[in-house]
Amino acid sequence: MISAFQVVCFLSVLLFTNCSGEVKQGDTATLLIRKTDDFALTGNGEGEHWNKAKWTVIQQITPGNSRYATKAKVLYSDTGIYFLFFCEDKKLTASMQADFLDLWNEDVIELFLQPDSTTAAYFEYELSPLNYELPIAIYNEKGKLNSWIPFHYEKERKTRHLVNVQGGLQKSNADVSSWTSEIFIPYQLLRPLYKNAPVSGTRWKGNLNRIDYDQGETLWAWRRNSGDFHEYNKFGTFQFE
Repeated sequence: MISAFQVVCFLSVLLFTNCSGEVKQGDTATLLIRKTDDFALTGNGEGEHWNKAKWTVIQQITPGNSRYATKAKVLYSDTGIYFLFFCEDKKLTASMQADFLDLWNEDVIELFLQPDSTTAAYFEYELSPLNYELPIAIYNEKGKLNSWIPFHYEKERKTRHLVNVQGGLQKSNADVSSWTSEIFIPYQLLRPLYKNAPVSGTRWKGNLNRIDYDQGETLWAWRRNSGDFHEYNKFGTFQFE
């Protein structure tokens, strides 16, 4: 006779969970984002506000021997969205010393926000371990990208971001054990990609990604894709609690 526990375990496989009830990495297409008051960034993820959010594992999607643990947390407030990334690493393969450069050619985290899934327009944000950023709005016309960087990028439209490096110095080619980054993206920057700021029940599409170059280009993604992070039809869902 099959026990109740065996039945639960069998059903958990069908639902992509294990017997402890934990959702296996990369198998859930919806990320629940909890509400928070606005707070100051530290770059290390140790602020008490982050206790409201659970870690979401970002899975490695290309072959490689690095196998670095990568995960993220997300929160939202009345003014914008907060992101926390943790990236295990051994070397900061990063040399660019300015914002708005082609950061994806070195170590970087990337996030994507698509408030309106009926259009091919979305927001991409990149941040290097040296704390340089690339914020761009994109219109994706069947794989042909038309991109814009912010104009008059200041005051309530400007992001906030900090990076904290563990086990080494925050400099090019430094030996480290990991790096964390905190990012705040104001809704004002995302206009006109959305009609209204998210409230409880709002659903946006998006993805969380990473690129590392310690052993050639290695890619990570919360929602799996072919390696092209701009496959917006494969974005997951951000559900605002």
